[in-house]
Amino acid sequence: MAKTRPGKRDADSYTIRGTNKVVRAGDCVLMRPSDTGKPPYVARIEKIEADNRGNTKVRVRWYYRPEESIGGRRQFHGAKELFLSDHYDVQSAHTIEGKCTVHSFKSYTKLENVGAEDYYCRFEYKAATGAFTPDRVAVYCKCEMPYNPDDLMVQCEGCKDWYHPACVGMTIVEAKKLDSFLCSECSSEEDVKKPQNAFSASPQAGAKISQLMRQLCDTITAVLLHFSIFLCDKVIFAEERAIYLVLMEGDPVALYGDGRRLDVNSEVFKAHAKRLVDSHDQLLQSALETGSYSKLYSFKHILNGFAVHTTPSQAEKLKEAPRVMLVERDRGAKLMTTYTPQFLGLPQGVWTQEGGDDHNAGEGIVIGFVDTGINPTHPSFAYDPLNPFTSNISHFLGACKTGPRFPASSCNGKIVSAKFFSAGAQAVATLNSTVDFLSPFDAVGHGSHVASIAAGNAGVPVVVNGFYYGRASGMAPCARIAVYKAVYPTVGTLTDVVSAIDQAVLDGVDILTLSVGPDEPPEDTATFSSTFDIAMLFARRAGIFVVQAAGNQGPAPSSVVSYSPWAVGVATSSTDRTYPGSVLLGNGTNIEGVGLSGPTFGYGLLLHKLVLAKDVLKASGSFPRTPPYVEECQYPEALDPNVVQGSVVICTFSEGFYNGTSTITAIINTAKVLGFMGFVLVANPKYGDFVAEPIPFGVSGIMVPNVTNVQVILQYYEQETCKEEKGIATRFAAKAAIGEGRVASFMGQAPVVSRLSSRGPDFINSSRTPCDVLKPDILAPGHQIWAAWSPISALEPTLTGYNFALLSGTSMATPHVAGIAALIKQYNPSWTPSMIASAISTTATKYDSDGEFIMAEGSDIGSSYPSTPFDFGAGFVSPSRAMDPGLVLSSGYEDYISFLCSLPEINPATIRNATGELCNNTLDHPANLNLPSVTLSALKGSRIVRRTFTNVGSKPETYLCSALSPNGTIVDLCPTWFRIAPQGSQELHIQVKVAQAMDGFTFGEIVLTGSLNHIVRIPLSVFPVSTSNK
Repeated sequence: MAKTRPGKRDADSYTIRGTNKVVRAGDCVLMRPSDTGKPPYVARIEKIEADNRGNTKVRVRWYYRPEESIGGRRQFHGAKELFLSDHYDVQSAHTIEGKCTVHSFKSYTKLENVGAEDYYCRFEYKAATGAFTPDRVAVYCKCEMPYNPDDLMVQCEGCKDWYHPACVGMTIVEAKKLDSFLCSECSSEEDVKKPQNAFSASPQAGAKISQLMRQLCDTITAVLLHFSIFLCDKVIFAEERAIYLVLMEGDPVALYGDGRRLDVNSEVFKAHAKRLVDSHDQLLQSALETGSYSKLYSFKHILNGFAVHTTPSQAEKLKEAPRVMLVERDRGAKLMTTYTPQFLGLPQGVWTQEGGDDHNAGEGIVIGFVDTGINPTHPSFAYDPLNPFTSNISHFLGACKTGPRFPASSCNGKIVSAKFFSAGAQAVATLNSTVDFLSPFDAVGHGSHVASIAAGNAGVPVVVNGFYYGRASGMAPCARIAVYKAVYPTVGTLTDVVSAIDQAVLDGVDILTLSVGPDEPPEDTATFSSTFDIAMLFARRAGIFVVQAAGNQGPAPSSVVSYSPWAVGVATSSTDRTYPGSVLLGNGTNIEGVGLSGPTFGYGLLLHKLVLAKDVLKASGSFPRTPPYVEECQYPEALDPNVVQGSVVICTFSEGFYNGTSTITAIINTAKVLGFMGFVLVANPKYGDFVAEPIPFGVSGIMVPNVTNVQVILQYYEQETCKEEKGIATRFAAKAAIGEGRVASFMGQAPVVSRLSSRGPDFINSSRTPCDVLKPDILAPGHQIWAAWSPISALEPTLTGYNFALLSGTSMATPHVAGIAALIKQYNPSWTPSMIASAISTTATKYDSDGEFIMAEGSDIGSSYPSTPFDFGAGFVSPSRAMDPGLVLSSGYEDYISFLCSLPEINPATIRNATGELCNNTLDHPANLNLPSVTLSALKGSRIVRRTFTNVGSKPETYLCSALSPNGTIVDLCPTWFRIAPQGSQELHIQVKVAQAMDGFTFGEIVLTGSLNHIVRIPLSVFPVSTSNK
């Protein structure tokens, strides 16, 4: 009887014999060579096939080494270079000896970062002809960006590496004049004599000199500020100057005449602008002493006023000057510091509605960013000539201001305008020319990060330390970017921010993104009537959607820094992506941790000696016995190099980290200098748990922030370590390995309101008196967000040299909403800012991805509680629903003035001083401002609140009205249902009655359910004070 052929089936994976390594189709592997003594073959698995006898075969595509090919070696990576051939084969899976990594342009890494099983492949090779595809050799600058044949690069005559001119601190004009070039590693003042047109890059020396200069300038400044003059037995102290923002009577240019926008090139525009500037100068000359002030800006577009650097006594004189309405001290400006499009459902949802894919999402919309500038060479902001913009943005009138690291070519069509504002910064601080560039260039990274989240190009590969993390895309990848740099590494002033807003409105941006701003309320005026908030009000009046970070001072109540109802305040949440890390102990215990780094040698399975930093101190060292030296691994000279080399070293998160003097960067430097196999940064039981965020490490490392886990590590270590009576370690037998920490997991609960996200209730003054406005407005992703970065990274040394960063904060959440607003504006071009804000709010969800109520992180690490509108506003943003909300609530500039006039805490004179408007019309209660939320901060007895809805759908629809009453209240609605025609309006009366006085705010909601499946949600936040109206 004939034997039947064993059946075959496709297999998902194969475990390499004698190991626990698993390979799958697409993996690169090392295969046993036919001749002993030869290096292993390298192949890419195309298919895995198994039969029912247990035999496994793999179909592979071979890589050739250069010496094996007809074309010979192409010098680039030497023995590490491979060519992908067109030769396929079927082999027994048992010939696979191990896994390897073959780096391509999409997953490039430097030679210094790779191991023995890493290779490079730039070319495909056809064996029959010996031809290569492509036929051009591409090279990489030290910034790791690909060589562009259309861009100028310079080559070092020493090491033959190539560089972009900007990466070595020179302009393209300077580069073209060079006769020779030496990089910083090859140049030396002692043994290299440069010709006249030679250039030697020495960033280390330059940085050292500028650091010394900064220290000298700081010392001189400190002496001058504290200098006192002894005269006639008296001590006379000179007043310290500060910046003051001054608002004056009279319409700015944008409101001049009939209120319509004027042509900036018209004679009427220029004449009125000149009159305003002249009036500011005349006021200063008449009111203040000569030499006592410096005017920094004239605000003339949406505000009529100026910023002046002067003393407090001179500022008091300004308050009494004619036509001056408001004088406010500058409070400073702070930063509210790939995957989120999918988490928000954009590619399959909104992008599809907008034209099928990401090729026109946001087309025709200009988003303005007031921030730290932009990195114009980043691929997130590159212009693609193969996919040109097709929309007309004639409504926008920008310009490109050039300067250091920002040539005119930086405004490339994607970036349509770039300007910088520095008068405030230069008045209050001595700027550092090595980082405080007087140009739109971003030396911090924050502005680039924010801009790429909102409007970065789609599908940009995220590669950090040679590891490919995926692709990053902006919310509206085809939106244009207008840059307004107003915050510098050394300082940020409110004056520069307000001036930037003034300019952005004049230019005609559609969306204004503010991830910067004051982080405290104004001292002498109401929160709503500060210069900053009034600037946002006039931007809203000009038809601009203003989105603002809610702040990073959570979870304390009333910690929001977004106050006004005309700006959308954004809270921040997590996504379901995490980066779990682990450390494997010699006893088999796996401890969880955090750290974006590769595993220790042996893929996290080969165990290495484990030592505690304070047990391996250099015996003869003369260093201080303080925590940074003894246990925090901050100084290489404190540790015994003979013991720590090749070891996993335990460093402790101790006193230096808590007082801000110790850094992860210093640990990484120590690890590199002394040759650690890896490091484990553990919590100090004395201080408790700490908050750990994933940070890319250039060496293997992990943070273990949980004290319980740390005690497991330390207990094992002590058991395996022999010590003398004096506690000196004599034998180290503990072992450990750090696992892979760069692979994302998508199993977390999400969204969760982040601990740092500022909370409501909103308040009206520095005493934090609650008001009848809901803040924050909306919740969006802002925790651990990959986005563009600046390699200079002036404020975060850990991220120096990186083109991408993983950051958290309301700064990251804000541009998500800005990009979504751009998509809504593109889809509904006639909608006003308040209609867009309403659509985002009423379609938000209160539930997480598991269908459970959204939770919020508490004060204690690991704690959480069911969130309220004071944590997430209306809920988590839902872009696809916001495109078609059914109903919207609309309010305009006059409504906001009426709202201000109805506030009992603000008198009409204050409103007139801040806005120039008279209180001719007021609301009967502030809660009657037509917002997509209802907040009653002190309800006595009962109150009827009104909301007016407009049908923005194309069909008539019937809505059923229901209410979930907040605890202690009874809510009645009238009508309980209505039918509304397209573009029709309907008023809803909401009666809220106190049934029982409560100790604080309670929460509910109003839900309108439409017959065409629209659902409109209005959050209710009520503080029931008394059942009596008295």
